[in-house]
Amino acid sequence: MTCNTELEKKAQEIFQQLKQKDFNLTNPERMKIPQQEMPSQDPKVRARNTKEVALGYTETQAIVEANRCLSCPTQPCQQGCPVHLPIRDFIQLIAKKDYASAIAAIKTQSLLPAVCGRVCPQESQCQKYCTVGKIFKNAEKSVAIGRLERFVADWERAQGTAAVPTIKPATGKKVAIIGSGPAGLTAAADIRREGHEVTLFEAFHKFGGVMQYGIPEFRLPKSIVTKEVNALREMGVKMIPNFLIGRTRTLEELFEKDGFDALFIGIGAGLPNFMGIEGENLIGVFSANEYLTRANLMRAYEREKSATPIAISRKVAVLGGGNVAMDSARTALRLGAEEVHLIYRRSENEIPARIEEIHHAKEEGVQFHFLCNAKRILGDDKSRVQSIECLKYELGEPDASGRRSPIVIPNSEYTMAVDTVIVAIGNRSNPLIRQTSPSLAFNKKGNLICDEDCRTSNPRIFAGGDIVLGAATVILAMGQGRKAAKAINELLEKEP
Repeated sequence: MTCNTELEKKAQEIFQQLKQKDFNLTNPERMKIPQQEMPSQDPKVRARNTKEVALGYTETQAIVEANRCLSCPTQPCQQGCPVHLPIRDFIQLIAKKDYASAIAAIKTQSLLPAVCGRVCPQESQCQKYCTVGKIFKNAEKSVAIGRLERFVADWERAQGTAAVPTIKPATGKKVAIIGSGPAGLTAAADIRREGHEVTLFEAFHKFGGVMQYGIPEFRLPKSIVTKEVNALREMGVKMIPNFLIGRTRTLEELFEKDGFDALFIGIGAGLPNFMGIEGENLIGVFSANEYLTRANLMRAYEREKSATPIAISRKVAVLGGGNVAMDSARTALRLGAEEVHLIYRRSENEIPARIEEIHHAKEEGVQFHFLCNAKRILGDDKSRVQSIECLKYELGEPDASGRRSPIVIPNSEYTMAVDTVIVAIGNRSNPLIRQTSPSLAFNKKGNLICDEDCRTSNPRIFAGGDIVLGAATVILAMGQGRKAAKAINELLEKEP
């Protein structure tokens, strides 16, 4: 890992070269500018604290990186962005040091740039389509769109210049938003801008959904989430916590008793999956949801301040290979684990987590065990986790998802001593809303069935995010929130 001082020195050298040419470069010259590495905390230090790992570009780095953009007329990068950010335009503005206009351009399509710039999987979305990356045949060499988005969002926050979006005159229409995750926040903002009264209901005591309870502080500081939530309050969105749909009120009661004209459901997929293996009921086995919620939402990592109980572990096994598994493994280190083992049944080529997260986890000391999986969890005479028995795998033909199927190697069992097991193999939707909402249609997995406009089987109820897509990303949920908001605004506009 290159030290941050060295990164800035290299950026300054390139900046001076660009300045000598008055930033008038041909495309071949731009292609020679190396992608700017993200400054970060030293791995040995950050593995034991909860401060943000990635420190953000310096101004020099941002200008240099922005000058790598070829300003393609067709803007292929925009194809991969679920909310269709004006990527080329805001990057050109950063290159000109016009940061105020750059953030204004982003906010025409997204009110969560500081979040998206940190946690979106850009390498599989906007950067996947970047011409620079295509020329190098490597998305990792694309223009660092997400890092530039983060830079300009952080700049605005540091300036304290964020403006409240313009709200149209009141229409007298009322819309309820169920869930305050990225889908709900996005829908609330777009609907409120049109002058409708918006009330946001959240089951937890804090707002932000998965950004609050799921994504760790070291990847997404909660102060940023709070800032984005407060922006909605300033727009006049009413926010009601500790409100559980299906218990506090049913969807039908929101229409009949509270007089809402339309509803948007963005409650995510918060019910964890388990493997169904022997020993999952032992003391020391956790779902990633519970483990991360205790650590993030309830700040269990602040042991001296928080009364939230959480396992004190020495040797931890995390089952899974997605971003949630990476978050769980890296959180376990920060909670004091001596060893953290991540167990994934496919090879590293198939692992679904972001490349950056895998890289950071390895730097911090997480030990990866590919092509193996848990067979059973073994306990002691007090029903506490003592070890985990694993099987080795090899890869066969591709499955329905296109990834090669893992096949068990017979008689390959081996045992690993651990005292904690975290199961991070995905989530499904909570059945409560299905049980209390007879007017809605669900698929076999328990997800809401919607049309292209995110409209459910009830024409006045819309939905988006993980409750529709299954476990997805922040930006995909935001994309659905925008689409649903557009449909709701059009519905209400037609009515007197």
